[in-house]
Amino acid sequence: MTAAADPSPRWQDALLAAQLFAIDPAGLGGVSLAGGDGPPRDLWLDHLRRLLPVGAPWRRLPAGIADDRLIGAVDLTATLARGRPVMQKGVLAEADGGVVIVPMAERLSAGLAARIAGVLDRGALAVEREGIAGLLPARIGVVAFDDGIGDDEAVPAALLDRFAFLLDFTGLPGRGLEQDCADADGVAVAVARRRLPSVPAAADSIVEALVATAAAFGIDGVMAPLLALRASRAAAAWAGHGEIDADDAALAARLVLGPRARLLPADENEVESEGDDEGDSEQAADTAPPPEQPDRESSEPEQQDRAAPRLEDILLAAVRSALPDDLLGALKSGVPGQRRPASTRQGSAASQASLARGRPAGVRIAPLRPGARLALVETLRAAAPWQALRRGEAPANERLIQVRREDLRLKKFVQRREATIIFCVDASGSAAFQRLAETKGAVELTLAGAYAARTHAALVTFRGNGADLLLPPTRSLSRAKALLATLPGGGGTPLASGLDLALMTALSERAKGREPLIILLTDGRANIGRDGKPARPGAIDQAFDAARQLALTRIATVLVDTSARPRPEAAELAAAMAARYVALPYVEAHAVRDLALGS
Repeated sequence: MTAAADPSPRWQDALLAAQLFAIDPAGLGGVSLAGGDGPPRDLWLDHLRRLLPVGAPWRRLPAGIADDRLIGAVDLTATLARGRPVMQKGVLAEADGGVVIVPMAERLSAGLAARIAGVLDRGALAVEREGIAGLLPARIGVVAFDDGIGDDEAVPAALLDRFAFLLDFTGLPGRGLEQDCADADGVAVAVARRRLPSVPAAADSIVEALVATAAAFGIDGVMAPLLALRASRAAAAWAGHGEIDADDAALAARLVLGPRARLLPADENEVESEGDDEGDSEQAADTAPPPEQPDRESSEPEQQDRAAPRLEDILLAAVRSALPDDLLGALKSGVPGQRRPASTRQGSAASQASLARGRPAGVRIAPLRPGARLALVETLRAAAPWQALRRGEAPANERLIQVRREDLRLKKFVQRREATIIFCVDASGSAAFQRLAETKGAVELTLAGAYAARTHAALVTFRGNGADLLLPPTRSLSRAKALLATLPGGGGTPLASGLDLALMTALSERAKGREPLIILLTDGRANIGRDGKPARPGAIDQAFDAARQLALTRIATVLVDTSARPRPEAAELAAAMAARYVALPYVEAHAVRDLALGS
């Protein structure tokens, strides 16, 4: 969500969210902080910490944390000293009753996000290690830093669905916000925290109004209304109300539902115009005998109730007031205002499990093999609970600690494999200039969107008598723009030469440990052979021969048919090279980029 014109209302709402979150961190799940690192984020975190109880746990989740440190494991030293299994708490259990800070939450793996989401759902951590099962309390709130750029980097949806507040500090000034934080009243929050259990559940009318408001703004699922109910209960405790009233529900709707809005509710004027057709029936009713009129005194309360605004209208207005002008414009035009959760793309760098080298990714149970690395501490932890039993079975001269084959634990690593996308473009014919212009844009878009994923891009063009590697594999967007400034076009179609050069480039990248992907843009009609001489039948045969050689290498390939009217030549060529076939008569840079990153 982009910045509003006046940042002070957004900052005030962020401070209100901190107050409610400090009252019930576990019930409200978490807070997502977008907008990058800077003074607003630091001020907000300091404000939140002052509102929490003195001594409340405040844990920071280390990058690349192992499962043992996250969820706990057998404490080796204590187990050996006491002669019985002793569990060691992980970060999540250590933070029970407090807050866990998650930096760079947009880079969390799906497994790690699922573990945190499970703890938020249950308020406890189920631990089962080495035959020891237990349930550790872990009633935590999570503050996640969303430093992602673009649609491809976002906090996992499994966490965002469980966070009550989605805050965005983009555009907030670096100065002038301290005064608003100076009034942090930790005592009032502590009183509200003690009052919270006595606040009864919301009335059915408030539940129905929050659900209807969420549906009106296009918010799917039940989690958002449920979190809004919890926020309204915290708001009632903060205000000292004996029960949740309309003001509490309106505040919760503004803070919880506002940032999640996907569309605008239907205009009431349109609804009223649709009801004009009922005028005829009303006029007809005028000719009927008037019903018996009630007493004037009994009708006055009904008129007063009819004049009072509905609770749903109050909540709709509250949510609408939280939307900045630019988001309102986007929603009116039908463009959602939220980033999509990050998705896994085969065109970007992939991860490969390894037992030898790479980024640590836990341990696994496996026998020792050449090149594998023993996880000594985890092996001893696995053997520790069984030492008393094994000592009783072993002779007296056996060594102190007995380690058996089933205790062995090996270190597991993840190697991040870089990817290279090779654009192989038919630069021949009269349509070459348009095709090359869009391909240039596709290469630049691919590099701009895939830099963080370690994706390289290369460009092979074929025209005239042969093929050229115009852009060697690179991750430099500035270098690509310089080399792509002028692209030659026109002439014959040496398709076989283009495929040969693309294959050589792909094999070279594979030898460097990168995963190649070839995007071939052509109409599939060749008229120049490998020797550079015009020979349509022979050129076609050579092109199919090059395609079959490419298929044997099992290199991922996409053939984009750029013919104005798709013809069988391109589809047959795609089948010969075992490529995915896509008909795209009107080549667009965004469409080619999406094929490269999403195929």
